[in-house]
Amino acid sequence: MASTTRTFARALRTSTRPAFAAAPRVAFRQSGRRAYSSEAGKSGSSSAWIWAAGAAAALGGGALYYTNSAAPSTPKVFTPKFEDYQAVYNEIASRLEEKDDYDDGSYGPVLVRLAWHASGTYDKETGTGGSNGATMRFAPEGSHGANAGLNAARDFLEPIKAKFPWISYSDLWILAGVCSIQEMLGPQIPYRPGRADRDISACTPDGRLPDAAQGQDHLRNIFYRMGFNDQEIVALAGAHALGRCHANRSGYEGPWTFSPTVLTNDYYKLLLNEKWQWKKWEGPKQYEDKSTKSLMMLPADLALIQDKKFKAYVEKYAADNDLFFKDFSAVIVKLFELGVPFTESAEKMVFKPTSA
Repeated sequence: MASTTRTFARALRTSTRPAFAAAPRVAFRQSGRRAYSSEAGKSGSSSAWIWAAGAAAALGGGALYYTNSAAPSTPKVFTPKFEDYQAVYNEIASRLEEKDDYDDGSYGPVLVRLAWHASGTYDKETGTGGSNGATMRFAPEGSHGANAGLNAARDFLEPIKAKFPWISYSDLWILAGVCSIQEMLGPQIPYRPGRADRDISACTPDGRLPDAAQGQDHLRNIFYRMGFNDQEIVALAGAHALGRCHANRSGYEGPWTFSPTVLTNDYYKLLLNEKWQWKKWEGPKQYEDKSTKSLMMLPADLALIQDKKFKAYVEKYAADNDLFFKDFSAVIVKLFELGVPFTESAEKMVFKPTSA
């Protein structure tokens, strides 16, 4: 079934993207199916460049670097333009499906998860955490339970970092998330560069990311700390339309939807319309759909329909995919920019999907 779903989703993306780019994609969104992912890997770079920490921010988006050579090296400044970031976007997009045997055939979902988890550590009271720093490169944060499997996403991006050494890891991880959402037929996600990589001292403590085993009170505590409201919490949860859980990483197992590599509002529809029962297995508590037993939901997912305020937004997004896309785009941009000290000149960029 996994290979059938993968082939179906891929065919939809490659054969219908131009029509969706030119006209509303409502017809597909209402019937689309997806595919999921997440993984593990190594950190570190094979790049031949040695970077000066914080240079991108100090130079207003420019990058200061030295070359490794026998002769004395002189620092150079490279100021990337829109077309340079589009080139990075295109490179990421070209590699998303390079390994057919990876999960459901795409690295897109795990790259979205990397960008999400790199950003979701933000604390509005202390100003710590967020996407500015890429501190998951270091063991204290990379080994947190919530980040299990994300070394696969970081490893995936290493060849791209080597090819475009001027971009910070922080900007690259977020750009990879933006690219993945758009390439998986999601909405346009405006992007601003300007994040600088930080060292191990900036790692955040464990426990800042959502715990899937918890309920609505926990969700509010976690997301209110970042500065989100109830509507934004539910809109962000729509990212669970993508990817799957792995028993050897999070402990949970299975996808949330039938089409984990295409973004639609199916997550909300399934939450409301399927009958969910506890899965009988040796793993942690999770739900399975009663009709096929092939999908799963986590306790934190079911909390969205057990809480009246959350449920009202679930119902709105289940009924209107365009509204979901609009609100998801806005809130994911907010998430991806938490804790980033952008310069006044930092422009928002909108990238063209490669299949548009």
